[in-house]
Amino acid sequence: MEPKAPKFQIGDTVVVKEYGTVGKITSIKEMDGGYFYVVNGREGLLGEESLARLEEYNGVFYKKEEISIELKYFIGDIVKVKGYENGLFKVVGFRTEIWRYAEDAWEDIIYEMVGIPGGEWLEADEEELVLVADFEQADTFLNQYKIFYPVKKNPLYQLAAAQMEAGEKIDRLLDMYNDYSLLFKMFGDEEYRMMLEAIISQIRFLQSRLKRE
Repeated sequence: MEPKAPKFQIGDTVVVKEYGTVGKITSIKEMDGGYFYVVNGREGLLGEESLARLEEYNGVFYKKEEISIELKYFIGDIVKVKGYENGLFKVVGFRTEIWRYAEDAWEDIIYEMVGIPGGEWLEADEEELVLVADFEQADTFLNQYKIFYPVKKNPLYQLAAAQMEAGEKIDRLLDMYNDYSLLFKMFGDEEYRMMLEAIISQIRFLQSRLKRE
């Protein structure tokens, strides 16, 4: 009995049924008497039941949207914030908020910061910030002006408060990571991959901060 031929061939245009996205077969693997396919050269194997020929697909297509987000500030930058003219803040993270309506669309970048000195948490958008020293010059700037983070009288209270705050931030970042991970799997956009890397950097920063405290 001749072996069953694969349903799809390299170069075929197919639809991934689960996501409604279109791609091309770039590799075929034969396993356990069946065939599995790689689409657009990405990791993961898809079975024949997961794919459909483009001309045969009757489901919903998801529109791919290219979103370009340019960051003005980066993790480690020292900034001033409008309304807090006598204080300095260090950028420790950021997040993007994407808004879509029938007649309008925009993206917001929210920066997350800690105060110097004091360590109070603050969030602000780009228009509220003024750069004082970028992340490469931050340590030199702080040493030059002899700015230190003071310890509260009760170190146990300080540690507990810092752990609670960092834990809440990590939970939020993990939720964001799951959202962007799903978007990256669906569309494969480079911007989503960059956001995943940025979120991981923020989580590692918070974890290292907890270890130091």
